[in-house]
Amino acid sequence: MGQASVGKKEIAYEALDNGFLSCAEPEKLQQICDSLGPEDIDRLFRKWLKRLPLPLQPEDRAAGYDWSLSIWQLEVSLTQIFDRPLRGREFFEEIIRDNLDLGRPDRVQLIFDRVVTKKTPGEFRTRVIQDGVHPSLHINYKNFDLKQYFKEGRGCRTEGTFRNPNDFGVNKGLPNLPYLQKIGREINRRLLEVERVSHNSGLSGDSIQRVVQPAVTEDGKKGAGLKFGQPRVMALLLALTLFPTPHRWFPQPRSPATRSGSAGRYAGRLHSPPDDV
Repeated sequence: MGQASVGKKEIAYEALDNGFLSCAEPEKLQQICDSLGPEDIDRLFRKWLKRLPLPLQPEDRAAGYDWSLSIWQLEVSLTQIFDRPLRGREFFEEIIRDNLDLGRPDRVQLIFDRVVTKKTPGEFRTRVIQDGVHPSLHINYKNFDLKQYFKEGRGCRTEGTFRNPNDFGVNKGLPNLPYLQKIGREINRRLLEVERVSHNSGLSGDSIQRVVQPAVTEDGKKGAGLKFGQPRVMALLLALTLFPTPHRWFPQPRSPATRSGSAGRYAGRLHSPPDDV
């Protein structure tokens, strides 16, 4: 636990590595974080320019020659803390399994809101990187790396890294920092939204049982179950799907015009068994 001094007010918070686990006034904390802008960074930079030995003299700056800051790398992150940390790792690993196709061009468009064509540079793929026992999900768009991992056993960290702002039509000038932050936050939220929609989209075993098995409503009325919902029928159907079923293909009748020549060969190909059943 710690306290951050804001003017004459102390705000209690709990740290999570380089982030926050909890805060007594989260709205005020967000305001403090958002208050850091290009002007503050440039002011600190100018302060050190006066102290460091540099080839440019005051008269050079007065003539228009000066230093300027550029954004070469920027990270925008969002951390969501689990109420039940013991289930957090299990939930996060399920997210990875359900979203291994997010790096495909058609899926990348949903996250980055940009059209991807054959001429779009870069490799579009999903990578799962294992660092010890901690897996992380990586999705790439050009030079942008979108990463998601389970942070400190407490939260799901979604982190986007700009390595070239020009990928989004933005130059590297420091005044563009707020706009890049907005783009990064939208990308993080779109990833979470795509994962939310795709998560657990199928019915669970218990849900299927409630649909197909006979049931009794709260007012005592009985609801009939489906015939194929009987346990023995369901077990037999499951057993049949686990074993390959041999197929026997019978020759198809052909007209005399198709028994010879190219027409006959075409008919033979037409009635050949498929590659996979």
